[in-house]
Amino acid sequence: MGSPAGERVGISPADRMLALGEALRPKQWIKNGVLFAGLIFALRLSDQRAVLQAAWAFVVFCAISSAGYMFNDLADVEQDRRHPRKRLRPLASGRLHRGHVIGMGVGLLVVGLGGSALLGFRFFLLTLGYAALNFAYNAGLKHTVLVDVFALASFFVLRMIAGAVAIDVPISPWLYICTILAALFLGLAKRRHELILLGDDASSHRQILSEYSSALLEQLITIVTASLVMAYSLYTFSAENLPRDHSMMVTVPIVLFGIFRYLYLVHRREGGGAPEELLLGDRPLLVTVVLLAATWVAVLYLWAR
Repeated sequence: MGSPAGERVGISPADRMLALGEALRPKQWIKNGVLFAGLIFALRLSDQRAVLQAAWAFVVFCAISSAGYMFNDLADVEQDRRHPRKRLRPLASGRLHRGHVIGMGVGLLVVGLGGSALLGFRFFLLTLGYAALNFAYNAGLKHTVLVDVFALASFFVLRMIAGAVAIDVPISPWLYICTILAALFLGLAKRRHELILLGDDASSHRQILSEYSSALLEQLITIVTASLVMAYSLYTFSAENLPRDHSMMVTVPIVLFGIFRYLYLVHRREGGGAPEELLLGDRPLLVTVVLLAATWVAVLYLWAR
């Protein structure tokens, strides 16, 4: 019998396991770090039970998000095979066939949803909503102009809300607005990267790109960036749970540098297609994120005391 369509022959079991691991996209699990935002800003880092709950929520979302990436690969396999970078993905390159990806994706989905029930019904509903949004995105939302970008942003917002629900703390309106603006910033930068990278062939790889232009995306990025800077700056001296001496304002220059560095990488290094790779691959940006997180903790947990 012949091999399934698109699958390479002669793939060893060890290579197939490596391909399955790659299909999980573990680098993208860094996005699930948003789940810890509620833990940090609700001043619960010293609460061991809350830390364990947040860690379990992170594991659950890693499973669910990896299932989503696998189903996305199934939906886009033909387009990925024509893409200069995505053609190297396990399914598009033939290192895996559909049966492997479907089996692993369904398994991860079941495990993730089952594990989410351990953190309560509300967390389970949010996890189910995240999985449903993944399905809706692959089924059609990613083909609708602007809705596709808001859907991408919604993945981050759902993670943030789920992180707060997992440890049973109120959802700060500041955290919500800053998360959605930051997520829109990343989503628009991603679309710009795809448009520039693929050039005249952009619409043949991803049909929705025909609805965008560089000028439109630049304008949208400008609006979102300005809104994000303003919202975060207002948060640093207006939020009720912060030190009254407004010491959180010290983080504003760090946030500005991080945004400027990201824009530099988007415009001068043609980055933005994969935020997690940009973060892990650019030392100044990584140092900025680590410094920002450390400063948040220092201001909230050390300076305030």
